Amino acid sequence: MSQITIQCRLVASESSRHQLWKLMAQLNTPLINELLRQVSQHPEFETWRQKGKHPIDVVKQLCEPLKTDPRFIGQPGRFYASAIALVNYIYKSWFALMKRSQYQLEGKIRWLEMLNSDIELVEASGVSLDSLRIKAAEILAQLTPLNTAETQSTNLKKAKKRKKSQTSDSDRSLSKNLFEAYGNAEDNLTRCAISYLLKNGCKINEKEEDAKKFAQRRRKIQIQIERLREQLETRIPKGRDLTDAKWLETLVVATQDVPTNETEAKSWQASLLRQSSKVPFPVAYETNEDMTWFKNQFGRICVKFNGLSEHSFQVYCDSRQLHWFKRFLEDQQIKKNSKNQHSSSLFTLRSGCIAWQEEKGKGNPWKVNHLALYCSVDTRLWTTEGTNQVREEKAEEIAKTITNTKAKGDLNEKQQDHIKRKNSTLDRIDNSFPRPTKPLYKGQSHILVGVSLGLEKPATVAIVDGTTGKVLTYCSIRQLLGENYKLLNRQRQQKHYLSHQRQVAQTLAAPNQFGESELGEYIDRLLAKEIIAIAQTYSAGSIVLPKLDNMREQVQSEIQAKAEQKSELLEVQKQYAKQYRVSVHQWSYGRLISIVQSQAAKTGIVIEHQ
Repeated sequence: MSQITIQCRLVASESSRHQLWKLMAQLNTPLINELLRQVSQHPEFETWRQKGKHPIDVVKQLCEPLKTDPRFIGQPGRFYASAIALVNYIYKSWFALMKRSQYQLEGKIRWLEMLNSDIELVEASGVSLDSLRIKAAEILAQLTPLNTAETQSTNLKKAKKRKKSQTSDSDRSLSKNLFEAYGNAEDNLTRCAISYLLKNGCKINEKEEDAKKFAQRRRKIQIQIERLREQLETRIPKGRDLTDAKWLETLVVATQDVPTNETEAKSWQASLLRQSSKVPFPVAYETNEDMTWFKNQFGRICVKFNGLSEHSFQVYCDSRQLHWFKRFLEDQQIKKNSKNQHSSSLFTLRSGCIAWQEEKGKGNPWKVNHLALYCSVDTRLWTTEGTNQVREEKAEEIAKTITNTKAKGDLNEKQQDHIKRKNSTLDRIDNSFPRPTKPLYKGQSHILVGVSLGLEKPATVAIVDGTTGKVLTYCSIRQLLGENYKLLNRQRQQKHYLSHQRQVAQTLAAPNQFGESELGEYIDRLLAKEIIAIAQTYSAGSIVLPKLDNMREQVQSEIQAKAEQKSELLEVQKQYAKQYRVSVHQWSYGRLISIVQSQAAKTGIVIEHQ
């Protein structure tokens, strides 16, 4: 994606801020909460959960009667559209997550059923361990030629640096074939032999199995299954409780009643400990012409929003973002001066979003909290070369739409008007906006920059030639940061210090929400800058980033399994797990990946995920 998000602070009169807060906090956020509730209580909800998606139109249908509800009436049309879009987005993500968790749960349960110790496999198969190994070797010999052919046909672009503990593409393919063979196996001996291979990494293990390590491995899978089941049972989008009404209701119930079971007790505890956001949901403006840009009498850039035209907001931003907002104003003025002969589809601004940023302090919330505007921009539309690229894509898309519509024949009046509008747009996108020139980045498609993330080392980079699979060079975290490497140790020390301060505050029952400095984010920006520089130096066609799916769950399960091996006492397990977490370096990998993606988008380098 060539789109990035920039932000600015919006400054307005107190009356404007008060009015916007009332609309967002007292009308729009309760509307979103109600829509979230109604979707979760829909008769087809369980069916949607199984499918992993819901019909997009259902939220719009639920919202229609609510527009005349006294609790939500009086909002601009854009606010209703934003609420519908946000609820759709929340549930689209949630259903996809639940489907993935369900798929993972089924896979974990299947693997736990297959995962048996050598003693159990010998007992189940009815043969000796040596005979089981011989059978496993026969199966391995049968599948290896097939696996080799599949590996050779794999796209060479997937070659990248992997950690030693990770499975290679060849082993992954072999494991897949073994799982399929296990399901098709008819005799017990074959299934036991395949199970033996899978648990030993698709190899024959000549050493005696360590019973303690195997028990820890099995327990780790059991913990993962338990956690996945809890996720599937308890996590439903709940919205934002700005008035703390639900918290107070739960507090009254918890102080007056006794929980019927442990599940209910945990539910009460989670509700009381949950820190709900104190600011309303944001409002999205999904079209760039919903915002009107102008300059006030002091020469400062200001903006007005569709549905809030009586209120104006001044833009306050960093000098690094100022040129973007100047461009928004220029694009709109050019289109206006040309009497709409230019197309807004080539505006650098794509969409916007108004949000409140929570701040500490006493007083009215519209005075304490800050207003922010998040803008999505297409970096290609900054230059003439990039704009021409976008124009060609849009022209091709419009021409295809017109052709498909005409192919239907016997067009009605609505379809004819649609074609007329498309032809008009096609004519207008040929009128160029004045843009600076800058050559587009052209990398070599076979050169890849692979980024590896780890617990001890936040990032390691490898430059790979995809045609040969050869690693051209490696760059460690020390090489990436150079003279700034000392900042990494300083950031670790800060985390340990804050962790200690938090523990002391908890002991004294004092507030323990200590904010961290932005040193971690600064280090991420240094790393991202160097990764992009390396990609440009080697003319890399793409940067390959790892997927972070279930990383937290895997680490948590492993820590808990190790803790249980240390002692059967629950307190000892908790203490060990706590000490282990402190000793392991923590890093915001999602933030680092997000910054790399943003910087790559500005440069024009493709991002891949493996």
